[in-house]
Amino acid sequence: MSRFLFVVPPLTGHVNPAVGIAGELVGRGHQVAVAAHASVVGPLLPPDLPLIALPGDLPTAERDEIERRGRALRGPASLKFLWEDFLVPLGDAMVGPVDAAVDDFRPDVLVVDQQAIGAALVGRRRGMPWATLATTSAELDDPYAVLAGVGEWVSDRLDDFSDSHGVPRGGSDLRFSDHLTLICSIAALLRTHDHPDHYAFVGAAAGWRRPAPDFPWAALDPGRETVLISLGTVVREIGGRFLQAAAEAAGLLADRVQAVIVAPPGLIVDPPPNVLVREYVPQMELLERVGGVVSHAGNNTVCESLSRGVPLVVAPVRDDQPIIAEQVVRAGAGERVRFGRATPAALARAIDAVLDPAGTYRAAALRLRDDFATAGGVGAAADRLEKLS
Repeated sequence: MSRFLFVVPPLTGHVNPAVGIAGELVGRGHQVAVAAHASVVGPLLPPDLPLIALPGDLPTAERDEIERRGRALRGPASLKFLWEDFLVPLGDAMVGPVDAAVDDFRPDVLVVDQQAIGAALVGRRRGMPWATLATTSAELDDPYAVLAGVGEWVSDRLDDFSDSHGVPRGGSDLRFSDHLTLICSIAALLRTHDHPDHYAFVGAAAGWRRPAPDFPWAALDPGRETVLISLGTVVREIGGRFLQAAAEAAGLLADRVQAVIVAPPGLIVDPPPNVLVREYVPQMELLERVGGVVSHAGNNTVCESLSRGVPLVVAPVRDDQPIIAEQVVRAGAGERVRFGRATPAALARAIDAVLDPAGTYRAAALRLRDDFATAGGVGAAADRLEKLS
């Protein structure tokens, strides 16, 4: 049996795929640990997955301030903020502690989230087997096709980061391991199709999740189509206007639609009778029961939905979300609406369209379901990591 050390950033959407793959390796008898910031990542880990706590957790007020500043930014400004104010400082803070964790845990393979560039640098500097875990396919989908200067700017930031830690600049990209890059998506969603053999598209990396509170399954009306409306763990905190509009849209479709909206208590005012509002839901189980999903185009939700043949209405906000939304639309598996301007009427039209049983959206989602099944999910990812060890 082998030893695997996963390194993940303090971002919930990046934790769940790592936990899914790590859990699969644990089930096969391997020794696995996760190096991460305890305050964010610790509560998301199963009891049998050891946590190596990294120092330097940001105080809650400072994390809130970073998030507040990032909310107002879009496009290149948002990307610059992400790298200069979050990813590079996080990478600097990770290098020493991850080095120490490798000394202590002695992994055969280091599995590094694509945004944990400090851990990638440790793997490269040590010359040890390491794999990239790309929890979104955005960086592989030619994201800078119309903004070549932005791509060069990111490459320069990575070179500066490497140089500052004693690794010669100009080497291979820290975002993509030369040994193995696991991509949580399928190649069919990308516009680019020429990928090296060590790039493995594993589909939806769905595995263990923190147990959700009891869900009122009996409240779901079998005579109406269920729609899940979720903006993820971060975006939903700024999505009050959108979620209110989505609730009203569901009300307009009350004769044939029931909505489950993921939102904090009190965020939605006077939800219609056909709208069930829950702070947390068992998403994986719920996706087996829904006919459509309204989402901010977070990669996890998109891939988990399509892996079950469920079409989407996508309302991207920032970061990789516009690229993932474009993938959904390009594949014909959903409609895109504007996050900041979507009205109840517009959302109702989009939801009605993706739920049409004779429409093209559902047919496209069902085709993609087969591609996700072939990709293999956490089992395929574990297979590739075992070969690397």
